[in-house]
Amino acid sequence: MINILFTARPEQFELYEAPLLQGLVQRGIHANVTTDCPPADVDYVVYAPSSTLQDFTRYTRCKAVLSLWAGVEKIVGNTSLTQPLCRMVDSGLRDGMVEWVVGHTLRYHLGMDQHIVNPDHIWRESHPPLAQERPVTILGLGALGQACAAALAALNFPVSGWSRRPKQIDGLTCHHGPDGLKPALQNAEILILLLPDTQETEHVINAQTLAQMPRGSTIINPGRGPLIEDTALLAALKEGHISAACLDVFCVEPLPQDHPYWHLPNVTVTPHIASGTRPTKAAEVLVENIARGERGAPFVHLVDRTAGY
Repeated sequence: MINILFTARPEQFELYEAPLLQGLVQRGIHANVTTDCPPADVDYVVYAPSSTLQDFTRYTRCKAVLSLWAGVEKIVGNTSLTQPLCRMVDSGLRDGMVEWVVGHTLRYHLGMDQHIVNPDHIWRESHPPLAQERPVTILGLGALGQACAAALAALNFPVSGWSRRPKQIDGLTCHHGPDGLKPALQNAEILILLLPDTQETEHVINAQTLAQMPRGSTIINPGRGPLIEDTALLAALKEGHISAACLDVFCVEPLPQDHPYWHLPNVTVTPHIASGTRPTKAAEVLVENIARGERGAPFVHLVDRTAGY
């Protein structure tokens, strides 16, 4: 029997315990899933970076640390964590992100806010361009970025993408590296941010890169708060260079009540809900990695410590 230490909020354990045990049984894996186990006896750690566990040096038997979060920026620099670290990429997280991104992209593309919020009861006839005439750019072409790009391309949006490293993806115009960022931005009428939070991506959206975007464009950020230099975006929103922003993530969460984003009519603040980990779907990923660890196969969604994600 293997020991799996679940270290996250108690209410999360209640949600994960049953689907995790069920999945392990279906794989023929006998396991003790617990919130309390001597470190020297732990085979796997199921982990939320908000956990109190920060020192992994005593977990000498542990084969892998399996994060419940897609982002690992809070833990990837932990020098005591020498075990393989896997991040969460599950179908529920992916599908939820696609739905949120497509929904807000269509909202801005169709100009729906002027009809949803119309306190003056003005009859405004307006016909937006077709999707094929609205260029969209996605910064970040990982699993979530590629899924969102495919969904938008299926709706006939011309989609460009940017990543740190070269990628070739059917149906997308791909750019990469520092030299590729400006070409990715210069036609982006709608910009979607799905990059990880690393030293290289911090403040990728700043005064200089905002100036490279078309006047009147829109920014949607369900990725990470530090991707945006807030003072630069606020200035661009007030001046009108950026017409609107929908922001789901922030440098400080919850967003302070006195933050200027709350008070701009062209900014939508959502409370980090673009997508979430669904326990039943996430348990499938955890079980898959545990099964791989038991048979000596490579883990899926293994974090590249050098890249930071």
